[in-house]
Amino acid sequence: MKKLLLALALLLSLGSVLALAGDKFPEISTRALKKAIQAKKVTLLDVNGTDSYRSGHIPGALDYLAIKESLAAKLPADKHALIVAYCGNEQCPAYRAAAVAAVQLGYTNVKHYAHGIMGWTQDGEPTEKVN
Repeated sequence: MKKLLLALALLLSLGSVLALAGDKFPEISTRALKKAIQAKKVTLLDVNGTDSYRSGHIPGALDYLAIKESLAAKLPADKHALIVAYCGNEQCPAYRAAAVAAVQLGYTNVKHYAHGIMGWTQDGEPTEKVN
């Protein structure tokens, strides 16, 4: 009976994740993102890969690929905190991995910065580099 209940719980969880995978995350504008960064009210997840992250990322962003195994420990305790995932540009779907992972951890205010690092730099915004 326990095995059946466990299997049912896993199936329901998987169904929720698959349903979420079809959803789009709300987008955040460059202006709103800059305001959230200045107010220190956002956790940014860069999903461009570690090499790209090292060569330039939005200031304060976390390298999702480097921390994904310990993501829960890196995100704020407040499950309503703003979490923003981004990747390369508007055609890049990689951000979804980080956004879905945050939602699976219970975060309710997860957004997508669709312009990505390319849009950020094209707008003349600064980046941070890792040596």
